[in-house]
Amino acid sequence: MTFLGSKKLNEKEKSSDGEVAMTYGVDESQQVAKADAVFGEVEEGGHDYTNLGWLRASVVLTKAQLGLGVLGIPGVFSTVGMVPGLIMLFAVALMTSYSSYVIGRFKVVHPEVHSIGDAGYLLFGPIGREFLGGVYWLYMVCSAGSGMLSTSIAFNAVSTHGTCTVVFVVVAAIIAAILASIQTLSRVSILGYIGLVSIMTSIIVVCVAVGVQERPALAPAAPALFDLNLKAFGSPTFAEIGNCLGTLVFAYGAVPASFNLVAEMRRPLDFTKTAAVSQSIITAFYVTVGVVVYRYAGDYIASPALGTAGPLMKKICYGIALPALLISSTIFSHLSAKYLFVRALRGTRHLTANSATHWTVWLLTVLTSVVIAFVIAEGVPVFNALIGLIGALFGSIMTLQVMACMWFYDNWQNRKVDRSFSFRALVFWNVFLIVAGTFITGAGTYGAIEEIINGSKGQSFACGDNSNSV
Repeated sequence: MTFLGSKKLNEKEKSSDGEVAMTYGVDESQQVAKADAVFGEVEEGGHDYTNLGWLRASVVLTKAQLGLGVLGIPGVFSTVGMVPGLIMLFAVALMTSYSSYVIGRFKVVHPEVHSIGDAGYLLFGPIGREFLGGVYWLYMVCSAGSGMLSTSIAFNAVSTHGTCTVVFVVVAAIIAAILASIQTLSRVSILGYIGLVSIMTSIIVVCVAVGVQERPALAPAAPALFDLNLKAFGSPTFAEIGNCLGTLVFAYGAVPASFNLVAEMRRPLDFTKTAAVSQSIITAFYVTVGVVVYRYAGDYIASPALGTAGPLMKKICYGIALPALLISSTIFSHLSAKYLFVRALRGTRHLTANSATHWTVWLLTVLTSVVIAFVIAEGVPVFNALIGLIGALFGSIMTLQVMACMWFYDNWQNRKVDRSFSFRALVFWNVFLIVAGTFITGAGTYGAIEEIINGSKGQSFACGDNSNSV
């Protein structure tokens, strides 16, 4: 089986939300079949899950990635140095951009695929589906947990530790559960717009704040001397390098959620535009934030980075970012619940019907995902360690190795007829993704565990203020 080739545009139609939907050489009956391959027929009064336009999909994908990963980028630069930090960032951006492209094409060729678990079934059989589906669900739940943790940090910062941190995490979990119960990604995308504006504004504010300060807020008070310790090349340990790689992978870690986005898009062929827009925005933002904050704060960077500009600006930045952090928890909770929901009801009328079974299963999957995310947030209460562990342990296999295997699944049989340089280059590239992803998994997990054991200041289920970690 090969990927669909480029074909002439034969139809344009104006969609209800003002976006232009396009069909590339595929007749309407085939488009319907692709959508119904997952969700089936929608009864009158039922839930239409395949109504997501490419622009709204790009907002959801961008928000899912930009909300949490960006807050760890300056710390990567501080650890490994400016030059290695940029090289590592661009390398991960390139690899994950390619993975997003492969997901979009794979989904078009295999319309029955809803999640990475379904892709795992095609690649490795029932064991592959259970393993990759389980890892994906746990990955989304862990990401939701990191969103709850960062939300509790924001609540503590804004309120000057107004109450026990566990209470703040509970509040974040309750809000996430309520918002995540919105059933379709098309509707969740409205929250994505709010979250995207929120996090971008807060990041711009912290960049401006650190740029105008005479000395970093976390540096020794005047008249004591301080040294930013800016370095083109750092001297990190192997564990620190691994943890930084895990953090960078987590920064692009919403890539496997692309399966769910494509499944709910009106025109799956448009996902290439969605991925291009999302990857371009987040990479530009990551570079800007990493360079600016590191240039003016040096080694005096807070974790997460929104606390770098001092107590007052920390309150302001976290106050602005609070909606975005809550929406990050919401999106990841929704995605993890949607995986369980589709898995449980797929092939039955209750998947889209407005029935008691439909609502019961949906609300139970949301509640299950949120409760476990809460436990994870409280179990690993140090932001850098948590996102590094999630990115390394789950992120690389979810964003790199599996996508390379998907390319081989659709193209390896062409090796005897396609002797071109481009085909050989793609074979080499996909082998490299598997090797690089495996290295990141091992090194990143080791580095994150080392930080949790030796460097963490937080305690599980503790009431202390978690907004002052550096």
